[in-house]
Amino acid sequence: MGIYLSTPKTEKFSEDGSNAKLAFGLSSMQGWRSTMEDAHAVVPDLDNCTSFFGVYDGHGGKVVAKFCAKYLHAQVLKYETYMGGDLAASVQKAFFRMDEMMRGQRGWRELAVLGDKINKFTGMIEGLIWSPKGSDSNGRSDDWAFEEGPHSDFSGPTSGCTACVAVIRNNQLIVANAGDSRCVISRKGQAYNLSRDHKPELDVEKERILKAGGFIHAGRVNGSLNLARAIGDMEFKQNKFLPAERQIVTCNPDINIVELCEDDDFLILACDGIWECMSSQQLVDFIHEHIKTIYYQMTTVAI
Repeated sequence: MGIYLSTPKTEKFSEDGSNAKLAFGLSSMQGWRSTMEDAHAVVPDLDNCTSFFGVYDGHGGKVVAKFCAKYLHAQVLKYETYMGGDLAASVQKAFFRMDEMMRGQRGWRELAVLGDKINKFTGMIEGLIWSPKGSDSNGRSDDWAFEEGPHSDFSGPTSGCTACVAVIRNNQLIVANAGDSRCVISRKGQAYNLSRDHKPELDVEKERILKAGGFIHAGRVNGSLNLARAIGDMEFKQNKFLPAERQIVTCNPDINIVELCEDDDFLILACDGIWECMSSQQLVDFIHEHIKTIYYQMTTVAI
C-alpha cells in the first residue's frame, strides 16, 4: 500500500462557528494518503479582541502538524510583544518556538503522544517516569520544563509541516506563512494572495539553501523536500554555525500585515492540495457562487 491508498478516502470533516465579530467554516479530507497528515486550529477568541486561524499541512507523518495545531497559538500569547500589541513579532517567535519545543525528552514525549497507538502509550509511560515534578523544573519561567530521560538528545522530528496562520485583531490582519499552504483574501470578488508559496526554485530560497550547504534537485531540497520552509524537518537544520532563519530549510515565516476594510468579502486558508487544482481566483469565484446559492435558498425559504 505504501503512503498512498488504492482509492481515496473522501469523507469530510466539516465545522462552522462564529463570535460577535466573524463567522468561519472549515472542512478537511484525507484523500489518497494512507493517514490524515493535515491539521488546523480555530480559536475565534484568542483574547477578547483577537481571533486565530491556522492550517498545517504535514509531510512524512502527522505529528508535527498536530503539534502545531495544539501549541502554536498558545505560544503566541506568551510573549511580551503580544501584550505590547506587536502581534507580528509574537507570531514569528511562535513559529521558531515550535522547532525548539520539539527537541529533547519533552519534545519526543509530546510528539509520541500525538502519534500512533504504540508511540502514544510509550510517550505516556515516559511522561510518568521522567517529567519534572514541582521544583524539579529548575525554576524556569517557561512551563516547557527540561526533562532528563532516554531521549534527552533528541534533535527533533524528521517529519514536518507547513504553517499558514491568520490573526485578526479589530481591523488588522496578520498573515504568517512558512511553506506552500496559502492565504487568499477576496476583496470585491477579486482574489489577492496574502502569502507566498515557498518553493526551492525561488531566488531568495535557493540562495539560502545553497549558502547553508544544501542543493536542489528536481525541484526538491537535497532531492527530497519540495518545500523551502517548514516547521520540523530537523535533518535540514543541523548546521550549528547558522541561526534558524539561515538553515537549509527554515521555519521563519513571511509576515504580511493588512488593514481590513468594508470591501473585504472573506479570507481563505488552504493546503496546497487545493492550489494544485484551482487558482486563487477560481477558488474565490467558487466560494462566491456557493454563498449566493445559500443566500438564495435562505431567502426563498423566508418568503
